[in-house]
Amino acid sequence: MFKPAIFIAPLIAATIGLGAGPTAAQDRALAFSLTGGVATAPKYFGASRNSISPGGAFGFTGLSFGRVQLGNPDGPAQFATGTGLRGSLRYIPKRKGEKELAGLDDVKASLEIGAGVHHTAEFWQVFADLRYGVIGHKAVAGELGANAIYRGANGLVVHAGPRAGFGNARFMRSYFGVTDAESSASGLAAYRPSGGVHSVGVELGMYQPLSDDWGITGTLRYDRLRGDAGNSPIVRQGSRDQVGASIGVTRHFNFRF
Repeated sequence: MFKPAIFIAPLIAATIGLGAGPTAAQDRALAFSLTGGVATAPKYFGASRNSISPGGAFGFTGLSFGRVQLGNPDGPAQFATGTGLRGSLRYIPKRKGEKELAGLDDVKASLEIGAGVHHTAEFWQVFADLRYGVIGHKAVAGELGANAIYRGANGLVVHAGPRAGFGNARFMRSYFGVTDAESSASGLAAYRPSGGVHSVGVELGMYQPLSDDWGITGTLRYDRLRGDAGNSPIVRQGSRDQVGASIGVTRHFNFRF
C-alpha cells in the first residue's frame, strides 16, 4: 500500500527540531500569504474541457512561538532560502454525474489542508507536500516537486520545474473509480484503482511584488494523468492531458502577538 506519510512525516519532525530555539522565549509571530484571483482548470480530473472560476492560494511563511521556530516570519515572503515547513491547501470543486459522466455518482467538493517540507537555495528548490481532505473525500493526497528559480530586478521571482501528484486508494477511487452500480447506470466499465502517483507534469510561475505587503502571482501548469488514473474509464473518454492557469493578487500578513 502506498503510504507517503512514512517518508514525509520524519522530514517534518526533523524540520521542527531544527527550528526550535535554544533557550529563552522568542517573539511570537505568524506570517502567511493569501492569493485571490481567477483560474482555469479541467472541469474534473480527466476532463477534456476547462472551466473558469475564482482561484486562490495559501502560503505559509513562518511561525515563532516560544522555543518553536517554523520557517522564518521575518524572511522573504516568496522562495526564502533555507529548510523548513510550508503550508499546503487545495480546493477541488464538486463533480456532477451529468453529460459524459451521466450515471456516475456526484463527488462532493473537497478541501484539502496539510503541510510540507522544502529546501530552497538561491536558484533551486525541492519540496514535498501532504494533505488530508478535511471536507469531502476524507482521503490523503500530496505532491512532490522541484523548481529552478530566477530572481530578477525589483523583486521579480520566476520558477519552473517538474511535479508529481499522488493519492491513497480512497482518493483514487473517489475521482477515478467506477463502482458496479455506476457501471450499470453509465455504461462505463467497473474500475477500482489503487493508490500511487496519478500525474506527472510541469509548472511555470511568477511573482512580482507591488509593495512590501502586496504582489501579483501567476501560474501555468501541465499535467499528464498516468498509471491507474490514466487507465480509468473516466479519463479514457476524456483526456490524460490537463492544462491549467491562474493569476491573482497576493497579500502578505505578519502578526505579532
